[in-house]
Amino acid sequence: MTKKDYLGIAYVSVWVIVWGSFGSLVDFPLLKAGIYIPGSIGQISTFLLTAILSLAIGIWLYPKVIGNRFQ
Repeated sequence: MTKKDYLGIAYVSVWVIVWGSFGSLVDFPLLKAGIYIPGSIGQISTFLLTAILSLAIGIWLYPKVIGNRFQ
């Protein structure tokens, strides 16, 4: 494996942690306010929407973070 492969794997790993943290920060006040209960479709929707947003941002940032190191 090359250095670019390792950096790509690290990038995705860190981005999964960022998404999980972001999703939890959005989810927590919604649970506390009683908008939905744990495990409900509301919670699934929250994490799905934050995943889609995180994916879009991650794809947009990837060339800026990783791509420039190998050109």
